[in-house]
Amino acid sequence: MKKLFLYLFLITLSANAQITVKGYITEKDGKSIPGVNIKVLKIDSSLFGGTASDENGYYKLSLPASQKFILQFNYIGFKRVQRQIETSDSEMDIGRIVLKPGSNQLEEVEVVGLQQRGEQKGDTTSFNADAFKTNPDASAEDLIKKMPGVTSDNSGVKVNGEEVKRVLVDGKPFFGEDPNAALKNLPAEIIEKVEVFDKMSEQSQFSGFNDGDQQKAINFVTKRGKNMGQFGRIYGGVGGEESGEIRYSAGGNINSFKDKQRVSLLFLSNNINQQNFSTADIMGAMGSSGGGRRGDGGSRGSFSGGSSSLLTAPQNGISATQALGLNYSDEWGKKTTISGSYFFNFSDNINEANQVRNYFGKEQLIYSQNNTDNTINLNHRFNVRLEHNIDSVNKIIFTPNFTYQKYNLKSELEGNNKILEGIKISETKTKSKAENDGYDFAPNLLFQHKFKKRGRTVSVNLNTKFTENINEGKYYSRNIFTDTTSGLDQEYNTYGNTKKYSANISYTEPITEFSQVELKFNPSYYEGSSDKETDDYSKLKKQYVDFNPSLSNKYFNIYTTQRAGLSYKYNKNKLNVTVGSDIQQSNLQGDQSYPVAFGSSQSFRNILPHMHLNYKFSKSKNLRMHYRSSTNIPSLLQLQNVLDVTNPLQVSSGNTSLKQTNEQYLSMRFGGFDMKTSRNAMIFLNCNIINDYISTANYTIRKDTIIQNFEIKAGSQLSKPVNLDNYLNLRSFFTYGFPIKVLKSNINVNGGLSYSHLPGLNNEVLNYADNYTGNGGVFMGSNINQNIDFSIGYNGYYNVVKNTVQVQSDNSYFNHVATFKLNLIIKNAFVINTDISHSLYNGLNQSFDQVYMLWNAYLGYKFGTKKNWELKASVFDLLKQNRSISRTITSNYTEDNNSTVLQRYGMITLTYTLRNFKKGQPPKNEDSESPYREMFKNRGMHMPGRPPF
Repeated sequence: MKKLFLYLFLITLSANAQITVKGYITEKDGKSIPGVNIKVLKIDSSLFGGTASDENGYYKLSLPASQKFILQFNYIGFKRVQRQIETSDSEMDIGRIVLKPGSNQLEEVEVVGLQQRGEQKGDTTSFNADAFKTNPDASAEDLIKKMPGVTSDNSGVKVNGEEVKRVLVDGKPFFGEDPNAALKNLPAEIIEKVEVFDKMSEQSQFSGFNDGDQQKAINFVTKRGKNMGQFGRIYGGVGGEESGEIRYSAGGNINSFKDKQRVSLLFLSNNINQQNFSTADIMGAMGSSGGGRRGDGGSRGSFSGGSSSLLTAPQNGISATQALGLNYSDEWGKKTTISGSYFFNFSDNINEANQVRNYFGKEQLIYSQNNTDNTINLNHRFNVRLEHNIDSVNKIIFTPNFTYQKYNLKSELEGNNKILEGIKISETKTKSKAENDGYDFAPNLLFQHKFKKRGRTVSVNLNTKFTENINEGKYYSRNIFTDTTSGLDQEYNTYGNTKKYSANISYTEPITEFSQVELKFNPSYYEGSSDKETDDYSKLKKQYVDFNPSLSNKYFNIYTTQRAGLSYKYNKNKLNVTVGSDIQQSNLQGDQSYPVAFGSSQSFRNILPHMHLNYKFSKSKNLRMHYRSSTNIPSLLQLQNVLDVTNPLQVSSGNTSLKQTNEQYLSMRFGGFDMKTSRNAMIFLNCNIINDYISTANYTIRKDTIIQNFEIKAGSQLSKPVNLDNYLNLRSFFTYGFPIKVLKSNINVNGGLSYSHLPGLNNEVLNYADNYTGNGGVFMGSNINQNIDFSIGYNGYYNVVKNTVQVQSDNSYFNHVATFKLNLIIKNAFVINTDISHSLYNGLNQSFDQVYMLWNAYLGYKFGTKKNWELKASVFDLLKQNRSISRTITSNYTEDNNSTVLQRYGMITLTYTLRNFKKGQPPKNEDSESPYREMFKNRGMHMPGRPPF
C-alpha cells in the first residue's frame, strides 16, 4: 500500500511540476524587440496563458513539464510567428525568435498576458498605444487620457501636472504650436506609440546643451501602413433647446498622407462651444471685463462644466464659431524639409457672469460685480518651418510665424464695494465697448555647422519679433460713492508696438571622449512704445473732443542685455551631467514724454548658474534633475504709468520703477517602467523662487484723492504692480499605473501636494498669502477591445489659504469631480455612448457652492458596407445642471466666478468616416526617435534632453 501511495504521489508531483521556458526575440538585424505579446496555446488551440518580452527582448514562462504547447509571437508591424514545443523536465531555452516586418491582423489575435505599456528612454517616456484600447472613433486625446500621469481639463492637456505645449506627428510639427489641433482631430487608431518629453529649442537639440528653453511635448508615432492614404471624418448636425433656440454643429477633418508628404484640412461651424483648436490672444484682450490687472496672476482652479467625449468642455459663455485650418509637411528633395500651417477662426461669444472678490486687508473689503459681455474674436495664424541641409556639415532652419487678431467687446457691468457687515461704500453701472487690432510677426533663422572633429560645432540663432496693437474704446459709467454721485463718459485710443532683436551664438568643443564644453554669447535689444489718448464727451459739441491730459500718456522703453556663458558636460555610462554659468549685464531705460517728461535708467548684473543631470539606474529607470536661473522684464502695460478707469471702482495704473525679476527653478523626476509587470511609477518635485516678483499693491481710497491730476473717489480701489521678494512655489506629483488582468483594465493612481507663498501689499501692509493644496485621484480605463470602451475616474482637491495679516480672511475649500464614460458597439452597428460627471464644490462664497451632475448621452447606428456612416441622436446635459465655476487666489484676494454655460439641448448628427490606407513604409523615426537623430549620430556624443542617441 505504501508503494502505491508513493507511486501516486510521484505521478501527481510530475504532473504539477513547473519548468521555466525562456528565449529572446529580435528583428532580422539582431535588434531586440521589447513588448512582444507571447500567447501560450494548448494543442487544441485553447488559451493557456501568456506574457510579454522585456526591454531587452527576453521572456520567461512557467509551464507544466512534459506537455505540448504552441507559442505565438505577435507585434504590431511584424508577421506572426508560431513555434510548437514539448516541455521537458528541466529548464528549456528556446533561443532566438526572429520577427520579420509585415502585416499582422491584430484584430484576429486575442492579446493576452500583460501587454507592455511603455518604457523609459532617457528623458523620453514612450507608451505603446495598442496597450490602451479605445473605440474606433476615439481621438488622440481620448487615447492619451488613459495613460499614466495624463489629465485633461478646460485649460488643456497636462502630463504630470505640466501643460502640453507642442504636439508632433512622426517628429514633425502638426498645425504649428497648437496642441489641440492634433489632440482633438487625429484618430487614435493610426497611432502606434506616444512619446512624452521636454522639447528643447532647435539650437539645444543641435548643440546638446540644454538652454532652459523647453516645452512639454508629445510625439505621435504612426503605425506602419497608416502613413499612406486618406483618413478623416465629416459631420453635420442640427437640434435645439426647449426654449426653441436652434443648435447646430458641422465640420470635419481630412488628412492625406503620402509617406513624407502630409496634408491636413480642418473645418468647423457650430454654436455649441465646440472648438478643436487653440485661440490666439496676442493682445491679452480676452480676460475679464472687470478692468485691466497689471500685477500677479495668482493661481487659478477652474471647475467649469466637466469634459465630454461628445463635445469639447463647455467654455465661459456661449460661442458661435467658424474655423478653417490647413497643415502641410513634405520633403523637397534630399536636402529640404518643410512644414507649415494656416488657421482662421471667428467666434461670437455671449456671457453673463458674476464675480465676488474677498480682499485680505484689515478692512476685509468685498468687491462684487455682474457683467454681460458680447465678444467677437477673429484670428489668422501662419506657421512655417523650413529646414535645408546646405551640405553634409551645414544646415539652416527658418521659422517665420505670423498672427493677426481683431477683437471687439461690448460690456455692461454693475459692481459694488462693501466692507464689514455688508455696508456698501460704492457702486457703479458701466457700459463700454472696445475695438482691438494687432499682429505678431516673428521670423527666426538658425544656422548650424559641424566641424570635422567630432563634438566641435558652431551655431547662430537670430531671433526677431515685431508686434503692433491698436485699441479704441468708449465707456460710460454712473457711480455712487459714500456721499457723492459722479459719471464718466470718455473715448480712448491706444497705440502700442514692440521690436526685439537677439542673437544666440554657441560653440562646442570636445575635451575628452566623454566630456565637452560650450561657449555662448547672447546679445539682445528690445524697445516698446505705448501712446494713450483720452477724450471726454462734450455735451455742447455732442462729440468726444475734450482732451483729458490726466488719462493720457506717452511712454517708451528700451531693454538691452549682454549675456555670456560657459558650460561643461560629462556623459559616460549611466551618468549625463551638465553644469555651467552665465554672466548677464542688462539695462532698462524708460522715457515718458507726456503728460510730464522724465526718464529713468536701471542697470543689472546677474550671475545665472544652471545644471542638468540624468542618471540611469537601468534602461527603464532614471533620475533627472534640472536647475536654472533667469531674469524677466516687466511688460509695457506694467511699466506705463497711466490710470485705467474703465471700472471706476477698480482703478489700476502702471509703475515706471519696476525692476526685472530674478527666478530660480529646480525640478526632479524619478521613476520608470517594469517591463515584466507593465507597472510604472513616477515622482516629480519642483521648486520656484522669485525675488523682485511683480506682485500687486492695493489701496482702499478712504477719501477723495487726486492721483496723477485725476480725482479718485472714496470707496474705490487703486492697484499697481510692485516688486516684492520671497515668492515661493513648491509642487510634488506622483503617478502609479498598473494593469488588472482579470478586469482587462489599466489603473492609474495620482496625487500631489503643493505650496505657494505669494507676497502682496494691502494699504502699504505686506501680506503673504500661503496656499496649501492636496490632491489625489484614481482612473481606470478599459483595455478589453474596441467594442467595449469605458473609464471611471475620481479627482479630489483640498485647498487651505492662510494670510499673515488678516487671519479672519483664512479659508479652506474642497472640490471633487467623479466621472464615468462608456462607449458600446453592439453587433458592429449600434452605438451606445454615455458620459457622466459629478462635481462638488464646498467652501467658496455661499452662492458659489455647488453640487451638480453633467450627463451627456447618444445613441448611434453605423451603416454602409464599411460601417463608415453613422447617424446618432444625442442629448447634452440631460439633467439640465451644467455649471461654470472658478476660483482664483492671488497675494491680495480670493476671487470666485460663475459664468453662463450651455445647458440641455438635443441634436441629430450624420457622420462619415474616411479610412483609405495603402501599404506604406514605416515612419522615418521608426526607433521612436526625433528626425534630428542623424544629426546627433554624426556627432558621436551623447547629449542631454531629447533625443538620446
